[in-house]
Amino acid sequence: MTLHPPVRGVEVDRSIRPSGIVIEPDIPICQTDLPLDWYQEEFKPYAEEYLALPDRKPETVIPWMDRYIQPVLNHFGPELMLLAHYYMGGEIVKLVERYGGKVADSYLLARQSVLHPETKVFVESAVHFMAEAIALTCHPDQTVLITNPKSGCTMEMMAKEFMVAPAFESLEERYGDELLVIAYMNTSGRIKALAGRTGGAVCTSSNAAKIMRWAREQRRKIFFVPDRHLGENTAVQADIPPERIYHWEGGHEGGDARLGDLDAAALARLDAADLILWGSFCGVHTVFKPAHVEYWRERGYRIEVHPECPKEVVDLADGAGSTHYLWNHVMDAAPGSRIAVATEGHFVRNLREQAGLKDIEVVHLADAPVAGLGIDGCGCATMSRNDPPHLVAILDLLRRGEVPDLNRVLAGDVVDEISGWRERLDAAGRAEVTRNARLALERMIEITES
Repeated sequence: MTLHPPVRGVEVDRSIRPSGIVIEPDIPICQTDLPLDWYQEEFKPYAEEYLALPDRKPETVIPWMDRYIQPVLNHFGPELMLLAHYYMGGEIVKLVERYGGKVADSYLLARQSVLHPETKVFVESAVHFMAEAIALTCHPDQTVLITNPKSGCTMEMMAKEFMVAPAFESLEERYGDELLVIAYMNTSGRIKALAGRTGGAVCTSSNAAKIMRWAREQRRKIFFVPDRHLGENTAVQADIPPERIYHWEGGHEGGDARLGDLDAAALARLDAADLILWGSFCGVHTVFKPAHVEYWRERGYRIEVHPECPKEVVDLADGAGSTHYLWNHVMDAAPGSRIAVATEGHFVRNLREQAGLKDIEVVHLADAPVAGLGIDGCGCATMSRNDPPHLVAILDLLRRGEVPDLNRVLAGDVVDEISGWRERLDAAGRAEVTRNARLALERMIEITES
């Protein structure tokens, strides 16, 4: 399968449907203002204007944004596409759609450059790996920008290349061509390239089961990077028993681990394993406990969860799936339905608001008042680093031809989420990462769409 459609071919993309989220008068559209020193130097003048606004109500914020953004939209027309992930704070989800952009899960976001060759500039209000996934598949005449390069993912932060590569090399030395890597979408392009090198594939939460079943058919040893919980939950659907799963440590511990340090029993378990799971996880989804499920079920709620939740939570739930699944499943429910949803807090707040308009009651699973388990929000803090002034600044600077190079995303880029420092490969390195990562992404699309 070729990644780019024929020049004369036409493919109509109806994969993303509007969320239905609307901006209501008098309701603040921003959760929390960021300190001024959190902004890049080029962005600070816009942030100062925003912070000086008297309030965060639509009647105040939108005219300020319109003054900058409407000229940009008029100038670029269909050559510009704004994108955001469902997990973004409510203000960005609402505003991106208001200005004609799209909101989706990571799989659909990654496909936009392929589905829209007419678009020349993608501006993504999400985390870095999502923007890089578009950069890996884009045409040479397409540019990918991210509103805040320091917007990262805690799971991906525990699966950096310098952590995973030593483990991969030791496993490859022992198992050779028997080893096949599945890279979760929540990884850098460099990790996705490992999947491509080994004949493996990328997966997302929406297609992980299909990808893992395909990998099982190859009769090879699967190294699944990075989410241990998604891996455990998907293994059930791929008929991999627990005793055939080996858990490799995640983060720095995983990077420091060596086969030579394993005792005979551990090495025997590794040799017998069909699936090796890298041990990182999502800090948002691991807060959910069986007690949360029991509380809401006793009160008549249906339980729908994300598969990055621990297996004991997924096993108790009525259904599990990606953000795309969760949004559509709830919004398509019958009026009067009562549903408890376990995923990122911004997503659930937006979902609750929209489902309520259809007489569907939505609660956040972690809001159960269970002793010792009270949790407020469960929002993805790194995604929340994108806000109205970041969007305004990058678009106005784009129109003026002054976008900072740090905001341009190329294949193989690695950004430190704390300092904002970026490591960029040379042209040869980018080409190698692009070639191998693209193979893994193409294989994912081929398996998923077949």
